[in-house]
Amino acid sequence: MKTIRKMGHTTIKNYIILVLLALVGSAYGQEARLAKANKKYADRYYVDAAEIYERVAESGYESGELYKKLGNTHYFNSEYGKALPWYEKLVTLGEVDEHIYLLRYAQTLKNLGHNQKAEQVFNEFLSKTGNEGTYNSAQSYLDIIMQNSNRYEIRSAAINTEAIEYGGTLVEDMFIYASNDPKEGVTKRIDGWTDSAFLDLWSATMNKETGDLEHPKRLKGKVNKRYHESSPVFTKDGNTMYLTRSNYTPRLASGDKYKENLKIYRTRKNPAGDWDNFEDLSINADTYSTAHPMLSPDGNTLYYVSNQAGGFGETDIYRVTINVDGSLGVPRNLGPAVNTKGRESFPFITETYEMYFSSDGHFGLGGYDVFYIDLKSEDPQMINVGRPVNGEYDDFAFKINNETKKGVFSSNRTGGAGMDDIYLFTELESIMDATKALISGTITDKKTGDILQGANVMLKDIRNNVVAQMLADGNGQYEFEYNGTIDHTVSATLTDYDGSDSFVPKGLGSRVVDLQLDRNKVEVQVGTDIGPLLNLSPIYFDFDKDIIKRISEMELAKVVSYMKDNPNISLEVGSHTDSRGSDTYNQRLSEMRAAATVRYIIAQGIDSNRISSKGYGESRLLNACSNGVDCSEDDHSINRRSEFVIVKIE
Repeated sequence: MKTIRKMGHTTIKNYIILVLLALVGSAYGQEARLAKANKKYADRYYVDAAEIYERVAESGYESGELYKKLGNTHYFNSEYGKALPWYEKLVTLGEVDEHIYLLRYAQTLKNLGHNQKAEQVFNEFLSKTGNEGTYNSAQSYLDIIMQNSNRYEIRSAAINTEAIEYGGTLVEDMFIYASNDPKEGVTKRIDGWTDSAFLDLWSATMNKETGDLEHPKRLKGKVNKRYHESSPVFTKDGNTMYLTRSNYTPRLASGDKYKENLKIYRTRKNPAGDWDNFEDLSINADTYSTAHPMLSPDGNTLYYVSNQAGGFGETDIYRVTINVDGSLGVPRNLGPAVNTKGRESFPFITETYEMYFSSDGHFGLGGYDVFYIDLKSEDPQMINVGRPVNGEYDDFAFKINNETKKGVFSSNRTGGAGMDDIYLFTELESIMDATKALISGTITDKKTGDILQGANVMLKDIRNNVVAQMLADGNGQYEFEYNGTIDHTVSATLTDYDGSDSFVPKGLGSRVVDLQLDRNKVEVQVGTDIGPLLNLSPIYFDFDKDIIKRISEMELAKVVSYMKDNPNISLEVGSHTDSRGSDTYNQRLSEMRAAATVRYIIAQGIDSNRISSKGYGESRLLNACSNGVDCSEDDHSINRRSEFVIVKIE
């Protein structure tokens, strides 16, 4: 048995009008002037931040804010080719202060086929966010395993003896398995390595009423020879069998007859119903072992286990194409998604291309555990099937019929009849049901906090494939059920708003992820301050100076771009100070700075008739930080601002 065990058990767009309070006073022409301006709205004047940012960037300005805005504009419209250069500039500039931009950059790279770079950036994202290795602690793994547990009812098969019984496959009503039971008066040769009898193939009848295995007997004919036979698998017509056998080719030079490697042989049933002409397959060699064959549902691919050189661990799972003439193609290792430095073995493929296998290299409960993986997934994830199939010992050779929910597995757990025993089970809950998680949340306006109904909310896997999608309901809410064993992102988009998303690391249970959207296209009128709409940062000056600092030139470039795009709009630049210093000083300083700002804008090509200045000093504070009030620097800074208010629409 150790010879076998050594191989492993193992938007028509609807513009939502943002009505800002018009500033009242003679400076704005009273109500009659506002009414005149409103008549101009047939042409619709809007602040479209994305277009403005594009022009500013094209002017040569470098800013993380610009690159974020432009990257996001294209990313949330799935224009990955256009998003990529802006995200690259952002990363190169070194202004990735929000880690979500690394994720967007990685997904953009992935969608464009830059897989290696995408993986590198994604790993950096995980490292910076602390999500790397969500399940990489023993306790987190055990928590997941326990959530997957108690999904099976198991019972020992009646055919178990004090000897070894394991594996098996159902052919019509016959169950073919491996055993070294010495009964039936057969004198068995002893394997000097294991000090037990060699394995043969046996059959038992499946009782259709009780599901029990009955009437075990050794297969007759040429199947069983002097050494080991195990792990049979049959084509759907039942006429071709692949099995594991001891190597019957000449011994290697070492001459140790007991340390033979294993090979997979193919045999076809002859007219008399016997198995003969055992074919030594091209995947075999005398210098390594192949074992535990399994066929794909279409019969065109052979999965198997080998310890050949070039693998990831002690034994790996491979696949090879079976050509029309029966010859085999080039073996392919299933890779690190399955194989580890340990031992992977006993692959079983369901009719829907899910694979169960045993491994001692993935974190489990002890020894060999049974794991599940969906071979159809682009990002397959390991799932431990949990108790009671898995335990502290070796659990392996798991097979299930997804229609009947019945199956078998083998184990050397205590309490069995022999060294290895066969167990029958009924699946009570699908393994995919056990991986379900729930995510929900509310979509709101970032500035106002208003509920945003009708937002398009999408749940995407890490390759940016949409796995679920819905519109936020009347309360701005969404809810998705999803596979919690893999990483996702949830995103929301809405006309006239910038999209937003959030990373959802793998994990079972329920979680709440609320998303806030920033408005990016707003209808304006006389009295509108375009500063917040363009996300203008403060216009900076040196202390007691009216010379605009270089850092503020890009902010004014946004204003210039907006005025060039909207030649019928005139602005007033209003400058405000905080309350520190005398009222007279602050009034003079604000007038100087407002005038300096206007001069700068005119120098960029804006007609002087369209731009005016006004200094307000400390007369329009936004908070309670007036003279004599003790306030923090942050509170005072709120009052130090420039406003760019629309005073005329021609």
